Amino acid sequence: MVPKTAISTCALDCPDACSVLVTLDADGRATRLRGNPAHPTTQGFLCAKVTRYLDRVYHPDRLLHPLKRTSAGFERVSWNEALDAIAARLQTIAAEDGPEAILPYSYAGTMGYLNGSGMDRRFFHRLGASRLDRTICASAGAAGLMEAQGARLGIDPRDFVHARFILVWGANILATNVHQWPFIVEARRQGAKLVVIDPVRTKTAALADQHLAPYPGSDLALALGLIHVILRDALEDQEYLARHATGLDSLRERAAQFPPARAAQLTGIPAHEIEQLARAYATASPAAIRLGYGVQRSERGGRAVRAIALLPALTGAWRHAGGGLLLTTSGAFEINRDALERPDLQPQPARVVNMSLLGDALTRLDNPPVKAIVVYNSNPAAIAPDQARVRAGFEREDLFKVVIEQFMTDTARHADFVLPATTFLEHTDLYFAYGHYEMQLARPALAPPGEARSNVEIFRALARRMGFTEACFADSDEDMIRAALDSPSPYLEGITLERLEREHSIRLNVARLPFAEGGFRAASGKCDLSGDALEYTPPVESRLGEAARDGRYPLELISHKSADGMNSTFGNRAEVDAQCALIDLHPEDAAARNIADGAPVEVFNGRGAVRFTARVNGAVRPGVVRTRSVRWGQNVNLLISQRLTDIGGGPTFYNCLVDVRPCSE
Repeated sequence: MVPKTAISTCALDCPDACSVLVTLDADGRATRLRGNPAHPTTQGFLCAKVTRYLDRVYHPDRLLHPLKRTSAGFERVSWNEALDAIAARLQTIAAEDGPEAILPYSYAGTMGYLNGSGMDRRFFHRLGASRLDRTICASAGAAGLMEAQGARLGIDPRDFVHARFILVWGANILATNVHQWPFIVEARRQGAKLVVIDPVRTKTAALADQHLAPYPGSDLALALGLIHVILRDALEDQEYLARHATGLDSLRERAAQFPPARAAQLTGIPAHEIEQLARAYATASPAAIRLGYGVQRSERGGRAVRAIALLPALTGAWRHAGGGLLLTTSGAFEINRDALERPDLQPQPARVVNMSLLGDALTRLDNPPVKAIVVYNSNPAAIAPDQARVRAGFEREDLFKVVIEQFMTDTARHADFVLPATTFLEHTDLYFAYGHYEMQLARPALAPPGEARSNVEIFRALARRMGFTEACFADSDEDMIRAALDSPSPYLEGITLERLEREHSIRLNVARLPFAEGGFRAASGKCDLSGDALEYTPPVESRLGEAARDGRYPLELISHKSADGMNSTFGNRAEVDAQCALIDLHPEDAAARNIADGAPVEVFNGRGAVRFTARVNGAVRPGVVRTRSVRWGQNVNLLISQRLTDIGGGPTFYNCLVDVRPCSE
């Protein structure tokens, strides 16, 4: 018998949003996952994380039944008992403290619209709960891109094959965007030069023609240094700028303050290398920038993204196939969010709580204090900054905690009720991407194990118990998909549920050259070059910043994504835990502290201390240390402050001062 094959979509928080072929045996059990060769970005292969995803689906530790906390630990309960108790407690809190005392907490544990921002949003809107500002990953970069372009659009990843100069800035393609790599490889085969800007010598940086390692959080200064050279040497595309940009004089005035010598002092990149990079980028055609989210995880991150996004407008790179910039494609997925999420159900405007300030929200927020938190698609006890304060909040006895999960994570261990969730292979959903322009539909390839339910089912059932009688709470998955696709956006014209059922993946109606003829989405229709807001001062927690002046914490810490992990999703895997237990030091910094390769060390600052195993190597420059995130249990986020980015309200994971000391076994 020939095995059956189902088509699904990877729901993990990754730009690639792969189309997945699922091989099923005669009993309906999945035996293999592989990339769909018919998908234009997936191209027949999957990353190592998802190739092994069936280990997660069938893992013996997977949560299969609702659990209730008791004095002796957790005990199994029925869905009816769990949902009845949760609804009753939420109703009591809403009546006694007001509905804003209830906080939803979620992020991109799934990239599916229905299970990520569908029935859950309807539920919390109708309840009148506090609204969550979902800033933990991309908000600063999105704000910077919107300031420059007025739209979260960019080059189609396939068009990188046409580029002759590729600048990868703050992205480790091979770890976090591997399906972009074949297009870069093909471009290089045709003669393209690859330059990587990253504080860490990642695998991607090691394979580049050139690697520049600025100090963490200095990207805005570097971008302004490049702009200085381009304008000084008249390398800008004057015709394109005259037609499609505003604010050039303002930018020229700002960039004049950042000659290569000053940019070198701020970034640690030699002045001659800044000069060379600016000329190489501006004179190559086509020139492409793959901008990663690492740039925007610093105090100047939002405006750094804005400054970098001005480069292809300055040089006219947008005019050419393979020219321009790609940070995200998410702005093209203009679904009908109002119809999907129903913000009109709110009885009155509710307060907004920044998820990056969760520690303060759970321990300091008042009027009313948070009395209940419902967590899904996230693991805040591990991933949120200022981990000690976050955990102190979760340990409050008066905080009612509900967690919807697949495994007993850090956050789930604090819960009063844990509800078992389906994986993306076990429910229907509609998927967007932020690394390509394909809208995708996936139906269940597998039956849910045990009593696992989708987020849609869970919030639909809770709505009934809360007495929400609006018809939208009875909507089927198909009703919700049709509502989302019922959009006036030309990008979605012709994309229907019926067509997605047949084709599974449909490219949005986005031009391959989105800004070739201008068309920026700012009010003027032009790229906003204004430099008024682009002044750079070193981040507080940086080598030149205010917090470094007393010399207590002289090292800058970078904690980027693990190659084998996905935020905290695979924190139960031994190899992910092992990676996240390592700290890389430059030999000079190790020698000054009598730290040998492989030695146990303690990384510390005023917020706490975390143990690691030292690796003494050339992965980082002197003055910088690197680890990977996110480990279950006590992890690097214990050291991270709740300080926010310049715009967008995002976290500053990559501006953190520490020191390292040897410790006993």
